[in-house]
Amino acid sequence: MKTARPTFAAFNQGGVPRIACFNKASTPLGVDFDALIAAMQAFVDQYVAPVWGTPAKLVKSKGYVKGAWAMVVLDNADQPGALAYHDLTPDGMPQSKVFVKTTLDNHDLVSVSASHELVEMLVDPAINMMTTGPDAKVIYAYESADPVEQLSFKVNGIPMTDFVYPAYFEVFHKAGSVRFDQLKKVNRPFQILSGGYQIVFKNGKWSQIFASVSKKKRFGREDRRGHRSEQRQNAAKNRLKRADLKKIARLERR
Repeated sequence: MKTARPTFAAFNQGGVPRIACFNKASTPLGVDFDALIAAMQAFVDQYVAPVWGTPAKLVKSKGYVKGAWAMVVLDNADQPGALAYHDLTPDGMPQSKVFVKTTLDNHDLVSVSASHELVEMLVDPAINMMTTGPDAKVIYAYESADPVEQLSFKVNGIPMTDFVYPAYFEVFHKAGSVRFDQLKKVNRPFQILSGGYQIVFKNGKWSQIFASVSKKKRFGREDRRGHRSEQRQNAAKNRLKRADLKKIARLERR
């Protein structure tokens, strides 16, 4: 019997996930889609996987690929068929959605938004990882880009999101003792930078902790439909839905 070779530095042994990336948006992205996929691949290979043990192979496609994870690019949650993409691929695999018009209306970059969704999907693909933290009455979501989401750095000349390291979620570390994020802007565990936030579960409810009043106000104005902050609530209740290909096709023909 042939023994499978281990996939080094990977949580899930036996295979590296493929992520089908396809663009269904009519709004210009502000970046070439092929170049964006190449930059995100380098982002995973050079920065994310060495830290989190989450290798992946990104492939451009025209739609879902059987057995693959997915990154779907849409205009916004009101685009015909958008909500029919639901939370998972038709095969029940992880997927992330990038809303171009929503992102641009928030004065953010599509490349930063896409890489944000990518790293968080790789670190917590089932949207169910949580941990204890500095407040004993609070459970903290394992979201790797939210606390630093206003920061970015360039990969292949294209801005990618900053992201936190595993040590960020380990409360025993002293301030400044280890590296907590890629850009070295976080100084201690569970620190939220001024442009970031943290999803938490407290008193039986999901909510957010913000580092600044301005971020809280901005967050409140954003269209969060289809984002992980909404999906996490459904994941906790085992209510994540698979994309409905027939419904998507029917709505897109209108």
